[in-house]
Amino acid sequence: MFELLSFGEQGWGNALLKGLWMTLQISAGSFVVGLLIGLVVACAKLSAPRPIGLLMRGYTTVFRAVPELLLILLLYYAGSMGLNALMLWLGFEQVNISGPLVAILVLGLVQGAYASEIFRAAILAIPHGQIEAARAFGLSGFGLFRRVTLPIMAPYALAGMSNLWINLIKDSALISVVGTNELLYTAKQAAGSTRQYLLFYLTAAALYYLVTLASNYLSGRLERRIRRWMPVVE
Repeated sequence: MFELLSFGEQGWGNALLKGLWMTLQISAGSFVVGLLIGLVVACAKLSAPRPIGLLMRGYTTVFRAVPELLLILLLYYAGSMGLNALMLWLGFEQVNISGPLVAILVLGLVQGAYASEIFRAAILAIPHGQIEAARAFGLSGFGLFRRVTLPIMAPYALAGMSNLWINLIKDSALISVVGTNELLYTAKQAAGSTRQYLLFYLTAAALYYLVTLASNYLSGRLERRIRRWMPVVE
C-alpha cells in the first residue's frame, strides 16, 4: 500500500498530487469566472431593462434546473463542435481546445447561476438608507457600487460563497468524465492500473477532505475579519 502511494517510480504519489493541483486550479479558475458572471447577472436582474432581466432569470433557471453533469457534457462537446464549425466557416483549421480551460469555463457558467442568487440576496439585504445616504453625497453608478454596495454586501454573501466554493471543489470531479486529468481521474487511472480501487478512491476522498478542512478554516478567518466592520445588534 505504501509503495503504491509513494513518490518513487512505482508509486502514484506524484500523479495524485498533480491531479490535486489541477483540481485546485480548475476550482479556483471556475470560482473567479462564476463570481464575475454571478455579479453581472445579479446586477442585471435588479436594475437592467426588463428584457435583459428576463434573459438573466432564464439563464439561472436553466442552469440550476438541469443536472450539472449533463450541462458539462453538453457545454463541453457542443461548445467544442460549435467552435470548430465556426473556425471552418471562417476558413481556419480546427483547434484543439484545452481541457482545463474548457472545464473552467463550463464550471464557471454553472456556478455563475448559483452565485447570482447569492449576490442578489446580499444586495437586497443592504439597508436602503445607506444607499440613499451615499447618493446624497453625490455617489452614483459604478462609484456607488464599488465604494458602498460591494463592501456592505460582502459580509452577507460570504457564507454563501464559502459553501459555493466547497461545492465547486466536489463538482470539479465531474470534469473527469471528459478526460481532464484532475484528482478523481488520476485516482481512477491508478485504481484501474493496480486493481487497488478501494485504496486510491479512499486516498482521493482523504485529499478532498483535507482541502475542505483548509477551505473551512480560511473562510472562517476571512468571515471573522470582514464582520468586524458590521454593527453588533443586541
